[in-house]
Amino acid sequence: MAEDFQVLISGAGPVGLTLAMDLARRGVRVGMLERRKPGEPPSVKCNHVAARTMEAFRLLGVADAVRDAGLPADYPNDCVYRTTVTGPEITRIPIPSRAERGTAFAGPDTWWPTPEPPHRINQIYLEPVLFAHALKSCNVTIFSETELADLSQDDTGVHCIARDLPSGRTRELTARYLVGCDGARSLVRAAIGAKFAGDAVIQRVQSTYIRAPRLLGLIPGRPGWMNLSLNPRRCGNTIAIDGRETWLIHSYLYEHEEDFAALDRDASIRTVLGVGADFDYQVLGKEDWIGRRLVADTFRDRRVFICGDSAHIWVPYAGYGMNAGIADAMNLSWLLAAHLAGWAGERALDAYVAERGPITEQVSHFAMNHALAAMRHRREVPTEVEAPGEEGALARRRFGEAVYSLNVQQYCCGGLNFGYFYDRSPLIAYDGESHPGYTMAGFTESTVPGCRTPHFWLADGRSLHDVAGLGFTLLRFDARVDVSPLMDAALQRQMPLEVVDVSPQERPSAYREALVLSRPDFHVAWRGNALPSDVPSLVDRVRGA
Repeated sequence: MAEDFQVLISGAGPVGLTLAMDLARRGVRVGMLERRKPGEPPSVKCNHVAARTMEAFRLLGVADAVRDAGLPADYPNDCVYRTTVTGPEITRIPIPSRAERGTAFAGPDTWWPTPEPPHRINQIYLEPVLFAHALKSCNVTIFSETELADLSQDDTGVHCIARDLPSGRTRELTARYLVGCDGARSLVRAAIGAKFAGDAVIQRVQSTYIRAPRLLGLIPGRPGWMNLSLNPRRCGNTIAIDGRETWLIHSYLYEHEEDFAALDRDASIRTVLGVGADFDYQVLGKEDWIGRRLVADTFRDRRVFICGDSAHIWVPYAGYGMNAGIADAMNLSWLLAAHLAGWAGERALDAYVAERGPITEQVSHFAMNHALAAMRHRREVPTEVEAPGEEGALARRRFGEAVYSLNVQQYCCGGLNFGYFYDRSPLIAYDGESHPGYTMAGFTESTVPGCRTPHFWLADGRSLHDVAGLGFTLLRFDARVDVSPLMDAALQRQMPLEVVDVSPQERPSAYREALVLSRPDFHVAWRGNALPSDVPSLVDRVRGA
């Protein structure tokens, strides 16, 4: 007999694990298929956990554990541009270390309206924390060393064949819904007939994971989390992995360099680091890869969905590869859970594609355009940046101003965290006001329906994220407004709804209306100074009935 789940997830990376944990806390029984052994580390990539992702981890109860992992607490998180890792500094983007987060407020991301600032941690340290947390849930079953071999779907659910990799034996699994979080080569994407479209080649990168215990001591001044080398010979990025001796080096190929094999890996590494032949290092891993901008033409076929790299891949500028996938997961999880619980209709599932599709396309262009601009900078590095004396200092200062202006946008990308909105959702009650525009870095907090619900701290020190429930939250800024018709309509339809009364003294300036209805994913569903005349219709709209 087939083992049955409400939701089956193919892939137990950060996106799949986040989806599983959020579904599980909402009472959904989840099965997961993962090709790797329990505890087998992922490849060394995904070095940045965005603020919105950390907010999700806060809701899942895992934010503190994530923040305690990764780089040492006192290791600088700065992004430092030098001629080489060991050469003169060109510019620096100051980002507080973990230990400094509570006291440093001068950096470009220290003012953000969030209870959870971003965190710098490589996936090799992040994923074990998420995996261990998921294992604690009685609603999550993980089949390790198991791959999805085949699937079919009908009106009752999804029927899957899973293969145990060590033995080759197969087992039958069924689920109401299947979600592919199985990466860029997604079997699930292929099974639903979705096709990638976009830009197949943007840049080529030769990546090498090394152990070099001497390197940290050779870096002049305060080291960085990102140590970016800009010189006319070979540009690159050296990322601190453990803050002591392990590093990931990206050597950037120029546009005319199309053959990875023609690039001398050792010579490129030494050029990027600025070290001679007597410098010893150990190669722990290597990967040559092509940065692309590809988005699937659909994220869903009936009962089967795709998230993360299964649905979109792009050059990892602004750290919004994995983080975009986790945003997919947090959007889809509440929609699936609501539908499975019976209080949301089929239109709720339609909202996943309607909401995430346009945002994915926007973010993919942000990342690509920034990559192209960074490539132009690498082509235009003035030879004088390596000159001695005042000539070199002046060249580095002038070039550094342009480098800072461009790159502070991606390393402190407030717009991608707090500025995006859903403007064509079937679940949002729009009121005609335009959404404020945003850039990679810039945003305006707003309660226009579809925008992120602006965060604020209550007078007792609690975050909005800590007082909101699993369902909808009605923020009431005037206790005289009667909201009982809305509560009654929600109760009749079994839609979870909590009211949070906020005093005038606690009311942030972004909240102009007396009432703001916030969704489970902290996007505004509706607002007004009084309830609408047809309250049942409002409730039916926001729940996708």
